[in-house]
Parts: sequence; structure tokens; C-alpha cells
Amino acid sequence: MPLSTVAIGREDYGRSGSARLAPRPDPEQPVTTSPWPVREERRVVSVLFADIVGSTALTERLDPEDVRALQRAYFDTVAGVLRHWHGAVEKYVGDAVMALFGARRSDGLDAYRAVRAALEIQRALDRRPMPGGVRLRVRVGVATGEAVVDLAAARDGGHGAASGAVTTTAARLQEYAPAGGVVVCAATHRATADLVDQRALAPVALAGKALPVDVWRVTSPARPRRPRHEGPLVGRRRELATAQDQLVRAAREHRPRWVSLVGPDGIGRSRLLHELRHALREVDGVAVRWCVAHCPPYPQGALGPVAELVRDLAGVRESDPPAVVHRRLAALVEGLVAPARATPTVAALAALLAAPEGTATATGGPAACRQLLLALAARQPVVIAVDDLDRARPEVDRFLRALFAAATLRGLPLAVVATHRPQLADPLPVPDDRRCRVALAPLGAVDTGRLLRRLLGRAGRPAALAGRLLPLVGGMPGYAGAYVAAGGDGEPGLPEAVRRMASARLDLLDDARRAVLTAGAALGVGFTAPAVDRLLGWAPGRSATLLRRLATADALLRCDRHGRYEIVDPALRRAAYDRLPRAVRAEFGRRAEQWRSTASGRVPPTRSGPPAPRLATPRPADAEPTPAVAAEQVSALHAERVSAPAAEPVAALATSAAAPEGGRKRNATATRRNPGSPGSWSGLDGAGRWSTPPASSTRDRGRSGRHRAADGLDPDRSRRPISGGGHEDRVVPILPRLAAGPRRHGRASDTVAGHDRPLRSAPDGRAHRPPPPPASTGRGSAAVVLALRHAAPERADQTPPQGGPPLRRVA
Repeated sequence: MPLSTVAIGREDYGRSGSARLAPRPDPEQPVTTSPWPVREERRVVSVLFADIVGSTALTERLDPEDVRALQRAYFDTVAGVLRHWHGAVEKYVGDAVMALFGARRSDGLDAYRAVRAALEIQRALDRRPMPGGVRLRVRVGVATGEAVVDLAAARDGGHGAASGAVTTTAARLQEYAPAGGVVVCAATHRATADLVDQRALAPVALAGKALPVDVWRVTSPARPRRPRHEGPLVGRRRELATAQDQLVRAAREHRPRWVSLVGPDGIGRSRLLHELRHALREVDGVAVRWCVAHCPPYPQGALGPVAELVRDLAGVRESDPPAVVHRRLAALVEGLVAPARATPTVAALAALLAAPEGTATATGGPAACRQLLLALAARQPVVIAVDDLDRARPEVDRFLRALFAAATLRGLPLAVVATHRPQLADPLPVPDDRRCRVALAPLGAVDTGRLLRRLLGRAGRPAALAGRLLPLVGGMPGYAGAYVAAGGDGEPGLPEAVRRMASARLDLLDDARRAVLTAGAALGVGFTAPAVDRLLGWAPGRSATLLRRLATADALLRCDRHGRYEIVDPALRRAAYDRLPRAVRAEFGRRAEQWRSTASGRVPPTRSGPPAPRLATPRPADAEPTPAVAAEQVSALHAERVSAPAAEPVAALATSAAAPEGGRKRNATATRRNPGSPGSWSGLDGAGRWSTPPASSTRDRGRSGRHRAADGLDPDRSRRPISGGGHEDRVVPILPRLAAGPRRHGRASDTVAGHDRPLRSAPDGRAHRPPPPPASTGRGSAAVVLALRHAAPERADQTPPQGGPPLRRVA
């Protein structure tokens, strides 16, 4: 069937609910270019497959023209629903439809949107009368898994946009769904466990699967559930005190305040709000009345959070019968509203609770709720808390604006606390002295370790696993819970929940920043702008501005004083790298090797051995240097960068990676130091995977201080053993301190003669480069000893740590 007859989607399902989503490209507009420099990506997508029940018998008894009219109505209805939930129709197969969710952009809720679309398709077909009075029944299957997606073709009618077992699984699953039902796979079940009501079915044997597959039947969207928080709060004392101080000042000064708890998903916004509610119960002996609402993803009703505020005030549950609801609302209104207005107010609030979709019967509900809250604030301090405000509809924003403005005019002790992601601006422009934005940063290493040990202890797992999980969590409390819940004693993989959050953060970036971040993920720790330009085939200097923006405005990168960057979130780095196809990984590895070899002036040696199929462990940018480089940190600060040859654009990676291997065997691998393990090396092999070479290859590499890699990775730095004091991995960078001037504070044992004199500078303003350090025969901390011996020509008669030999005077 021609797509022009079915891919119109005339029914508009999403004008009111799609304002907060990323804009979609027009499916009618032809797409000729990929959304970022790589044409294909490996992505985790949700596939929906819908098929009409009894279509063969139906077409046998109907006239071909009637069949044509029925197909038009059916495809038009299904396409409209899929457009509303931001799904892309991948293909039409007879009377079946296959759609993709998360193929081009992911919001972390791709599986949930696919399931909601499947349920809405069933209801839409029941509501719409079909030609000839025919009633259509549809079976729908939803599967979630990894696929290779053609980004340019991931649109309505983009045949062959996705390739992978997940597409076949979705088609097989729908065969086991009842008429008018929806079944999902295990991965979709895990992604939507708390968002939809579902029950397990008997395992089914799918064609091509070696083992039976677990399936679940989805019945309806679940009622919003407040997140559960257990255990003490870790590492948020300052943020908690700041927010609590703002609320106390609003109550004492009778000046409303707006407090925003801002941070990415997984940072602990809801947990901090829960702790704030329990920490502030009264101000100056007067009880504080809290009203809390949680905004679920893609709410069914526009005024659902406002209705939840009323339920929280009245102590009403959604399952309560109408008589109980009416009685409790009357008790709430009594004394707050004039007797003449009590009955209309109760009726408006009851209509809001019964139909929170913003229908005509509920139009008076928000106004009644606002007057009720203002009357309550005239008696005692009131705090209105809305969790995940970025998920709410515009009607909720308008309600909060009107409430805050009215409380400001009356001078009431009222405060609004909202949690949301950084991408949402504060909905109400108020003076700075009445608005507080509390930004939640990742936890430090100590607090993250404490949190991991508590979570592991509660799960009955050994606390020693905290050391292995610490570099993977990256200070994100949500990641810590996901890693602990994932279990397993082997090498921790990226949990599904963490991958969804990281993918959503990655897809919030535009094409250029995504490309830069992905190139940084391929380079590893300590990449620079010239290296990124080389990998992407860009003109020199193009990525510098993007890197600064990612480090400042987006807070996704960390930059050290040498201009080297590191991705802050390890899960984001892993998710970005895992999206690259194997051919692109190999091409990135080849270009990285060419860049390093050109910058260092040497060709790296080849090595043998099976590669390790995982990324190197990230190392913080502010980690202490290794002993072999402690003596030359200062002199290398101003090293001249060597320009690299121009690279082909990344859009041509597929052609370049498919070229014969004979002409580039010499540069088939890219090596770099593995900062996570002293004395080891890692590299990108021909398949784009990090590998660890034999020890012999590291011993054969020479060291030349005159040729330092301009991208900051310095892959050819040798690991010569210097002394045996045991301090090789805990080196204090003495030379930068020497250049900074005299040390004013510290213990006597930390002060060394010559430390109070800064380094002498050359006429061009650069520090003198110290001579290569001679081999040491002592047993002390080699980095500290050699740094002082060759940088400060002064008297030194103190004994270094670990019983090493005393420092001698150096001419």
C-alpha cells in the first residue's frame, strides 16, 4: 500500500501534551542527512508491532473498495496515536504496523511510551467508528533491545531503519497477545514495572529462541506512586541547610519564596525533598503544613498534580468511595471558607478529584484549591512541594504562578519547592532575594563510598564491592542503587536503569556537542581539543568552543589546568562509546593513533594478544601524577603542540573503515596509558575495543621528554621503577607548589629547604626545564626526592619518607 495513503495521521493526539518534549522532525519532510556526523548508531530501542485479528477472513468477505476504506481508517488511527507518543512508523506489512521508540532521540522512557501507545491504539480503535460498521480487534507486542539504527531513515516510512533481534521478537510476541491485548518482553517489563499495571503470563516458545521467553500482559497505566526512600541521607547537609533556611525565612518574614532543587536524573532530587519535608516540621513553635505532589511521566490528566495536592491536604486516597471523599473535603473546607461558599467549593474540589483532565466540570477546581491554600497560609506556614516539575503540563505552571503571586500580594508565609532537571528554567521570574536555586552536584568519593557500603549491607552483599563500584557510580546516588540492585560478582556492566538515564542526557545535546562528547568518550581520559578535531575530521579549533560549553554551561566535562578534558559522568562516557558501531570504533582508534604518533614524532610498536572487551577505567582529572612524570610537570605546561594532518570527515567513516587493511596495518591500533592501573597500558585495537598489551611492549618503549603528546595522553611515557619506598602511586606534585611561592602553613616535616624560593623563569616567561633525573639508589619516595633534588638548588638535609637517603646539596 502506498505510504501516502496511510501515513497522514490526521487525528491530532498530542498538541496539549507534547510541549515539553524535544521537537520532532516532520515525517512528511524528506530527510537526506543524518542528525550528527555518524550515520548509524547502536541504540536500545523499543519496537511496537500491531496486527489485526482475523484480517484474512475479513478481507475475504468484504469488497476490495470496502477493504481499502477500512485500511485507510485503521492506519490513520494508528499513525495518529504513534505520532502523539513520538514513535516512528518503521514499516507497514499488509495490515500490520511496526514502530520504533527511541530511534533518534531518547528521553529515558522509550519503553513506557511504546506501552502507552499500544494501550491507546486499542482504545482509539474502540472509539472510532469504522466503515461498514466493522469492529477491529488488534494484538500488540512490545519488545526492547539493542539495534543498529539508520538515523537518517528513523522516521515515518523509513523502511529498514532498525536491524536486530528486537524487531523479530516484537513480531513474535504479538502472536501470543489476546485480541485487544498488549504483551511485553522482560526488558520492557523491567523498564515499566512501576508505571503500568501488568501481570505475568506463562513462558512462550518463540521461533528461533533456544529457551522459552517470559512475557507479561499490560492492562492499564498505573496510578502514580510516590517514590520510597529508606535510610539516612548521605552527603547533602549543605544543600539541605540552604533549602531549609529559605523556608524558615519565608515563614518568619511573611514573604513567599521559590526554592528549586535542580540536578540531572539520578542525583537525588526526590530524596532531598523527602528529607526536607521531615526536617522542617515547625518554625518558632508553629507547625508547618506541607502539601506534596508528584508529577508522573506523561500524566493522563493535565491537572493531576493539583488534584494530588488536594488529596494530600484532605487525606483522601484514589481508591476511596465518593461518600468518603465528600465527607473529608467538607471537613477540610470548614473554617477556611465562608459558609455560603462551602458547598460550591466542596463540589468543585470533588469534580477536580474525579476528573483531573481539565474538562469543563473541573475548571473550577484549580481556583477552589488556590483559595483553600491561601486561606490555610493565613493561619500557619504552608509549603507547596512539586516533585519532577519538568514533567508537568503548562496548566500546573499556571496554577503555581497564580498561587505565588496571590500569596505575595497578601504577604503570606508560603513557599514553593520544586524539583526538576537543569534544562527547565524557573517558571516564575521573581527577584533574586526570593528565589533560591539549589544545584545538586555529584557526591564526593567519601560520601559515595559510605552510600555504597550501606546499600551493599542492606542487600546482603560484601562491603568490599564498594571499591569496585566507586569509579563507576561517579557520585550519582541513583547509579549506586542501580549497580547494587544489578547484583553479580564479576565485572559490573552498565545497568539498564543507568543506561536509560545516561542516554537521555546524551540526547539532550545538539548534534555538534554530541559528536564532541562521543569523540571524547573514544579518546578516554585527558583528551584535548586538537585530538577531538582530529577524530571528527574537523578544522583545527572548531571543537574548542564546544568543549568549553560542555565544561561550563552543561557541566558534563571537567577540565584541568593543562587544558585536558574528562567526561564527569562515567555512565555517560560508556553510553556514548557503546553507541558507536564497530567500524566507527576502529576508525576512531586509527585516527587517534595517527594523532598521537604525529604529535610524539614516533610510530608506536605493534603488539599481540587478545583484546579486553571493555573500556579502560576512568581516572579523575585531578588525580596525583605518577612518579615518572612528577619531575617534569612544570616544564611541560607550555609545551608546543604539534599540528596533526587533516582527517577525513566522520561522515565518510563507513567508507574509510571498509577500506583494505593492508595499507594501514602499521597503524591498526591506538595505545594509551591506562590511568586506572599503575604500570599498565591500554589501547584501541582494530575493532575499537580497549586492550592491554604484554608487559614486554611497555618495557620496550623509550622516553623522550622533548616529545610530549600534544593531546595530553602521552602514550609513550615509560614506567621506570624509581626507588622502593612504596609511594609511586601517591605522589605529591611538589614542582607546582614550588612555582607558587613559599609555603605558609603545614607541619615541620613537610617543609624542605628551598621550598620558600620560586622557580626562576626564562626570558619568555616559561619555567626552566629541569635536566633528566638520574637513577636513584635509595628507598624513599622517588617522586618527591627527585622533584626537590633537580628543581631546587638549595641545601636539603632532611630525610625523605620511608627511610630514604637524605637529600644532598645540588650545584
